[in-house]
Amino acid sequence: MSKILIRFLAIVLGLFVAAEIVPGITLGGIEDALVFAILLALINLLVRPVLIVFTLPITILTLGLFIFILNAILFLFVDVLVSGIEIDSFVSALLGSIVVSIVSWFIQKIT
Repeated sequence: MSKILIRFLAIVLGLFVAAEIVPGITLGGIEDALVFAILLALINLLVRPVLIVFTLPITILTLGLFIFILNAILFLFVDVLVSGIEIDSFVSALLGSIVVSIVSWFIQKIT
């Protein structure tokens, strides 16, 4: 249970970091970040594996780089669902998803 909580809090922290350093990402508040993190975690758990299977040929052709595009699309999808967070462009979503991934990875490595 603690690993799940750490992963969840890492996503929230990553979202705050992304909002600070990525132009085009605006965060309304902590409540919006928590809702965003919950929805992103659920979509990553339920929808992302199916999308990865369906997009496997293009992922192989791009040597795995399409996963970044897929993450940005899911990031934008969650943005549509949460009203307090604004992501201005696809590039902002791409950079934001990369920042959240890096922060989450780093926090999981140090804990």
